[in-house]
Amino acid sequence: MRAPAGREEAAGPAAAGALLVVGDVATDVVARHAEALAHGTDTPAEIRTLPGGAGANAACWAAFSGCADVRLLGRVGAGTADWHGALLREAGVRPLLVPDEDAPTATIVALVDAEAERTFLTDGGAALRLSPADWSPGLLDGVARLHLSGYLLFSEPSRELAGLALADALDRGVPVSVDPASAGFIAALGVDRFLAATAGAAVLLPNADEARLLTGLPDAADAAAKLSRHVPLAVVTLGAGGALVAESGAVTARIGPVPATAIDSTGAGDAFTGAFLAALLAGASPAAAASAGCRAGARAVAVCGGRPPGSGGTRP
Repeated sequence: MRAPAGREEAAGPAAAGALLVVGDVATDVVARHAEALAHGTDTPAEIRTLPGGAGANAACWAAFSGCADVRLLGRVGAGTADWHGALLREAGVRPLLVPDEDAPTATIVALVDAEAERTFLTDGGAALRLSPADWSPGLLDGVARLHLSGYLLFSEPSRELAGLALADALDRGVPVSVDPASAGFIAALGVDRFLAATAGAAVLLPNADEARLLTGLPDAADAAAKLSRHVPLAVVTLGAGGALVAESGAVTARIGPVPATAIDSTGAGDAFTGAFLAALLAGASPAAAASAGCRAGARAVAVCGGRPPGSGGTRP
């Protein structure tokens, strides 16, 4: 396989059972503030600049959870490509990064309050410029599962790429999972368009708010059951409440919460996704994989930022 121009070439032979993640790589500016924001003046905060992005975080958590071959396709600003690539490799992920000379790496400002709840300010930057020119069916060589970050669906070029990747995976019999990523962005795109774009996926991994929005049902369990008629397997995360597993129109497992001392909920859903997919690749049942995801989510909220412990530090 020849990599498209600008991408790091994958080294060595393709390993069976690989996980390919296609999604966003971002620079996170995480601001943890114990006091309520004071409009129009200063609020004391602890601020860190860290590697992030839903796709990149999920890939790192999959590697951290034992997946031996994790690959990540994403687009980043040329100025930070080396930094992001080095940190991904350090985390055990093979970066397939496309440097963008015209747009900066996606940047997310995460405002994290005293209850560890986060509010995002998002600049999609280069991540939303991933395009069909960056895709090749050969990227699926040796891949057992393809995971698409839902952020891809919220701009035209990356949505087209996601559609190509999904179609090529289905042609090869490679199961595809999708993380819806953002209730706000789904609402802007439109539920019908989102569901059409994910038709054919094997797994949908929304949080409770996204599941409610996608189904119009107020109860998360009812929403999970309905989504499992759109895809074979729907797994709805409930934050501190655990997770729901639904198959063929019915909830088949309720996963209890894992106790955690939360300081930052940024990336908790990505941690769930990465650990869940790593467990599925290792042969776990959906319920067992969801349990692994909940354990990873509990670890994630105990650290600042969206990556596993020890997988990357503050930007120099």
